[in-house]
Amino acid sequence: MTVLMTAPTRRRPRRPPPAGSGRARGLAVSRALLWPALATSIVLTQIPFVLTIYYSLQRWNMLRPGDRGFTGLDNYVSVLSDGSFLSSLGATVAVTGSSVVLSTLLGMLFAVLLDRSFLGRGVARTLMITPFLVMPAAAALVWKWSIFDAATGMANWGLGLVGLPPVAWNTELPMVTIIVVLTWQYTPFAMLILLAGLQAQNKDVLEAAAVDGAGALRTFGSITLPHLRQYVEIAVLLASIMLLQVFDPIAIMTRGTGGTKTLSYLLYERAFIGLEVGEAAAYGVMTVLVTIVVASVALRTLFKVFSTEGVGR
Repeated sequence: MTVLMTAPTRRRPRRPPPAGSGRARGLAVSRALLWPALATSIVLTQIPFVLTIYYSLQRWNMLRPGDRGFTGLDNYVSVLSDGSFLSSLGATVAVTGSSVVLSTLLGMLFAVLLDRSFLGRGVARTLMITPFLVMPAAAALVWKWSIFDAATGMANWGLGLVGLPPVAWNTELPMVTIIVVLTWQYTPFAMLILLAGLQAQNKDVLEAAAVDGAGALRTFGSITLPHLRQYVEIAVLLASIMLLQVFDPIAIMTRGTGGTKTLSYLLYERAFIGLEVGEAAAYGVMTVLVTIVVASVALRTLFKVFSTEGVGR
């Protein structure tokens, strides 16, 4: 009986995959997945913007459809020379700046209060977030007729209880009414960001400060407030970007009177009331440029905030 001895077969060693091939493949897949969203974004934003630039170079009034043609930069000269753009830019800065500052301060106050433990804290947080979830048009209607109405509004009813005369809020104090409505609606947004910052604070540091005898105000000013600096910056910048586009309260409550004609309402007025398509398109291009400048500064500051936070950790 013979035993056949077979030589063991040698397997060729597998070549290791080239370094970085898996990472490159994953990066390519990630980029491919982004293409549909990028294409949709270009179609929905850049193509209309290019058409807006084209219309801004045209002489086109809907009341005179036959009188239409290329006019070059005349619409931009008209925009910068009549003074409406600069006044609306000032109104936008006033409304946005006042609303952002008040929203941030009130958001800080409510965040500090809601950071404490008390019975019904969950219900209180839910109720505080509610104004930010209300549609802007619905909120403006409620404030205009239920609170700021000169005859039946709750604000004048409260003034009557203390013996003060009624006030026609929407006509006598239009800027105040707009700022109050925007502050009421965006305070919860700032509160959420600042509350997240308070909950991320190191409790050991607060306990050490209490052991050393630091009072509540000293602890807040020396420890909590510096910790919240980055969260305050995020809240201010994001709220500024959103409030630059506010239209509903102004259109419903004041119609741009009393210094409340912001850039968004001015654009609406030129396009749908004056029917000046070319001039309205020029206003739109200028508004987009202002928004891009503000958004670029805001995003750059946000990137610095996040990079600084990452380094600190």
